[in-house]
Amino acid sequence: MRSFNFATYTLGCKVSQYESTALAEELIRLGMQEVSFGEAADAYIINTCTVTAESDAKSRKYIRRALRKNPNAVVAVMGCYSQRSPDEVAAIDGVSIVAGTADKMKLPEMIMDLLSKKEQSTPIIITRSLSDEKFEPMCITRPERTRAYVKIEDGCECKCTYCAISDARGPVRSKPVADVIREVEGLYASGTREIVLTGIETGSYGADFEEAYDLGDLIADLDSRSSCERIRLGSLAPELIGEKFISKVGSTKILAPHFHLSMQSGSDSVLRGMKRRYNTEMALRNMEIIRKAFPTATFTTDLMVGFPGESEENFLETLEFVKKARFLDCHVFAYSKRAGTPAAEYKNQVPEAEKKRRSEILIAEKNKVRDEVLAEICERGELLPCIFETREGRVWTAHSDTFAEVKVESDEDLSGRLISVNPKCAKDGIIFGELVK
Repeated sequence: MRSFNFATYTLGCKVSQYESTALAEELIRLGMQEVSFGEAADAYIINTCTVTAESDAKSRKYIRRALRKNPNAVVAVMGCYSQRSPDEVAAIDGVSIVAGTADKMKLPEMIMDLLSKKEQSTPIIITRSLSDEKFEPMCITRPERTRAYVKIEDGCECKCTYCAISDARGPVRSKPVADVIREVEGLYASGTREIVLTGIETGSYGADFEEAYDLGDLIADLDSRSSCERIRLGSLAPELIGEKFISKVGSTKILAPHFHLSMQSGSDSVLRGMKRRYNTEMALRNMEIIRKAFPTATFTTDLMVGFPGESEENFLETLEFVKKARFLDCHVFAYSKRAGTPAAEYKNQVPEAEKKRRSEILIAEKNKVRDEVLAEICERGELLPCIFETREGRVWTAHSDTFAEVKVESDEDLSGRLISVNPKCAKDGIIFGELVK
């Protein structure tokens, strides 16, 4: 029997990327060979996203692209878009399997079964309610890069007025502590230098456990065991990183001093309309608490423009907040209507042209702040512990522990090595430095 091959394409967040990697490892274990998505394959897995209307459209685009490559392929669609809109996905001629955000690890066996039968008339739809869902066991063992993502949490219960992800992902559920430790230590033993703990709402890790145990406890345990060289955290809600969190992680050696906050807006009025659980004062206060514990700490964030009812004054408040918070970087995006969410029915929807204008202004401002933060890092002259990832000619690119992008020149093979860099100058969001011999 000839061996089959497969290709994957992932849209969306780091959680989805992790899930795709876990599925790929299982397909390889079953005897399939992985090829690039641009090649003709016997099977395709498209892991979809539904965070914006554009994400839905991109998901459909890549499903059709796979079908054009091989109309006879087994095409399995999973993820947030197919969870919310399974009938839309099933209506695409040629789709074989429609899965959502549960039962993902059933797909490899289903794909193998369909490949052996070579006949199928209608799509198999396995989406279902997530109300009583438990954390689905999955694990990766063979990371391709020096940085690996480990999914420790799934689901979100915030019910923000603009967001469809809570419906697509279900309630908060956490990976058992022993499973997290085993996976992290396994990846470290295989050569991974940095582990990123990620989830849909990473800071809610442990909220579903019967005994009191949270993200801070997990980090402290990993640190006490010297489970790996560096732990970085995925996106965090600002209200979850206050005194209690810092009391548990402030003295750890393993935690990278970089925190990505899911801020969304710098206007308290807009945050109330979104039904977020914090305000700007709380966010700034918690950032200051972290900076006291980690003097070199940097922060990145996500910021939305054009939320319904966002006035020019509200937008200017966000601009001012970016200056006060001193973000290393911000991901700026425009509000997108999501069917079934309260904000989609709000009055005073902001015109697309105005969203574009505000996005451009905010991007320019956050770049200005970013360059000021990087210049301050260079002026301090403190050595930057960097893990090197890629090279172009003699120029190597790395990320420091604070997630600053760093470039140095070297003829050595630096891939995967953790080396200190002496920062010299910064330009266009990049620190240029010299290796410390």
